[in-house]
Amino acid sequence: MTMLALVSIAVSTLLLIALCAGDPKRRRAARAGSEGQGTATRRLLAAAACLPGLLCVLLGDPAAFLIWLGGCGAAGWLVTLWFGQRHAGRSGG
Repeated sequence: MTMLALVSIAVSTLLLIALCAGDPKRRRAARAGSEGQGTATRRLLAAAACLPGLLCVLLGDPAAFLIWLGGCGAAGWLVTLWFGQRHAGRSGG
């Protein structure tokens, strides 16, 4: 159970990082160029980030699903803070 939850959180976190890195609005605000991911790519990454949780449910492991759910919420906040710090460091503020 624990290994399934940890691997699921890790996979979803990697997909969240990819989603955050290619966000067009964030890239414009950071002056990293306006080229970001298209709408279809962002939707695909968001759906793919949810698949590990679906896998936990399909395998019949509700505890792993709840751990994944909480872990992804925390990881999403951490990724957002990390990208925000990177932007703040570049702008000098």
